[in-house]
Amino acid sequence: MSGFLLHLPLYGADLVIDHVTVAGTDLKQMRARLGAIGIASEYGGPHNNHATEMALTSFRDGSYLELIALQPNADQTAVAAHYWSPEMKGNAGPTAWAVRTTKITAEVERLRAAGVTVSSPGRSGRARPDGVKLEWEAAPVGSEPNGTFFPFLIQDITPREARSAPSGKPITQNFNGISRVVIAVRDLPTSVARYQRAYGLAAPSEQEDAAFGARLAAFPGIPVILAAPLNPQSWVAKRIQQFGEGPCAFLLGKRGNRTLTHLARGGTRWFGHDVQWFDLGALGWRLGIEK
Repeated sequence: MSGFLLHLPLYGADLVIDHVTVAGTDLKQMRARLGAIGIASEYGGPHNNHATEMALTSFRDGSYLELIALQPNADQTAVAAHYWSPEMKGNAGPTAWAVRTTKITAEVERLRAAGVTVSSPGRSGRARPDGVKLEWEAAPVGSEPNGTFFPFLIQDITPREARSAPSGKPITQNFNGISRVVIAVRDLPTSVARYQRAYGLAAPSEQEDAAFGARLAAFPGIPVILAAPLNPQSWVAKRIQQFGEGPCAFLLGKRGNRTLTHLARGGTRWFGHDVQWFDLGALGWRLGIEK
């Protein structure tokens, strides 16, 4: 789903996941917990915002999982101003996602013409531990914090492969990549309508998952599932109350027949795909696989 190049404009079929972000307070601990369930990561370096540092797990399709946390001795003014500060301080886990483009200015204009709030692209970057400098442009989409309800746009200035696969190859071969982003939303019909307007999408399929505590909506051809809480006691409802609307879980596409460890017992079926979750107690946030 995520292995082809983007074309102009970014309608639904062209939404290709660049990366997803998991936020917390302690990067070393986050990496250790991910490693404990059999998923390796590598240190990516500090961002040039004087607030955050990151590690990543790169996948075969070019997408990657970003772990982001506060830098040691971070500038507290920069931390307070960061759009993911509450998620990092609150160990929110799934926090944001991005789609890649090669025509960021044109896509900003298209979304604005569709009535979607979009910030102008801004330049950012970081230095890898080996000294390689990375630069990109990014544009937040929507009125919510960056990359939460809608994915933010990212376009590389330096070669993308240097950012997405620092070792020159995927760090894991057990998964194809990030297959789905599950977004916690307050109201399903309203959220569906916003996605349809932004990306020209057909009507989604819907189903209920009592164990997950949500009513789900999935659009054909794009890696997004919207999840509205079934009741005020649902963990999804409590998460929205604490962190607002945004990613609450990520799914990986499994590759091959290798047995994976630390999977919770049982499973579910979402929109024709078998879904299993990694043990929540071991990882601390919701990550699953789909087949």
